[in-house]
Amino acid sequence: MKFEFNPTYTINFMQKLLNTPSASGYTKDAIELVKNEFKTLGIDSYLTNKGGLIATIKGENDEQQRTISGHVDTLGAMVRSIKAGGTLRLTPVGGYMWNAIEGEYCTIITDEGKKYTGTILFHKPSTHVSRAGRTEKREEHTMEVRLDEKVKNADDVKKLGINAGNFVCFDPRCVVTESGFIKSRHLDDKVNVATILGVAKYIVENNIKLPYTLNMFITNYEEVGHGASYGTPQKTVEFLAIDMGCVGEDLNGSEYEVSICAKDSSGPYDYELRKKLQNIAKDNGVDYCVDIFPFYGSDASAALRAGANIKHALIGPGVHASHSMERTHTDGVVNTAKLLFHYLVSK
Repeated sequence: MKFEFNPTYTINFMQKLLNTPSASGYTKDAIELVKNEFKTLGIDSYLTNKGGLIATIKGENDEQQRTISGHVDTLGAMVRSIKAGGTLRLTPVGGYMWNAIEGEYCTIITDEGKKYTGTILFHKPSTHVSRAGRTEKREEHTMEVRLDEKVKNADDVKKLGINAGNFVCFDPRCVVTESGFIKSRHLDDKVNVATILGVAKYIVENNIKLPYTLNMFITNYEEVGHGASYGTPQKTVEFLAIDMGCVGEDLNGSEYEVSICAKDSSGPYDYELRKKLQNIAKDNGVDYCVDIFPFYGSDASAALRAGANIKHALIGPGVHASHSMERTHTDGVVNTAKLLFHYLVSK
């Protein structure tokens, strides 16, 4: 079936989503943004009790359904404590290296909804004052947030309404270059949520009848391991996670292709479904690779661990420097969209 995918809509929505803070546990605004977009496309959706979103397009076979997933939750942090000098100690949300966020601008969100800006720094940040920064390890106790407020002590900070448990969201700093590169934090997994919407838009606008009912599961706790551990529609027989592909030493993936994951830290993905995806890619001119992700888990594997009786698979565009200053390319986005579409229309 012909598929003419214009990535402009996907990239534009991705930028809106990237600029909506949504660290794991603080995803209501991002979920609402996606829900409203589904509504604009004329696609019904509903919220799970834990705050995820499921949108459905009815297919010819409603007894055997396909579920695809993308997650809006991202890496982030929470205030652990307020230090004597008025800086904030953090606790991480999700898994990342502390040096990957050193120097990043951030937003602290109080329980009353007030937002304050700051910068994440090593606790001895000036080379004119200390040499410690050259050798000392970046760890939870050596990192802090410098607030952009006139504060001299912990009491000053508390008067702002900032307390332990407040969410800290990192600035995404999204840039789309003329050469097609997309640079931003949190491409994992907002670029793929936008891709899911782009493919759904194409299906709806071209009145395409899918062979199987499609559930689009937008999860909100993937980065902490339990995004799709509950909520997978009961009639699901195949679960395809759309998440970032890995790029790095000893791997096959690139920013220009869609990666099909054969195995990650949860074990092998379903062999039959993986081979089907490979054949679909070959038959439809999709640039792809098959890869192993050594330190990785997905919503598909979370659903399987929770007891879902499914065939599971994982695909996504290659993302360089994952969980750091991430980068992919529009070619990778387009190839992911092509593979996803041709899978959805296959029997």
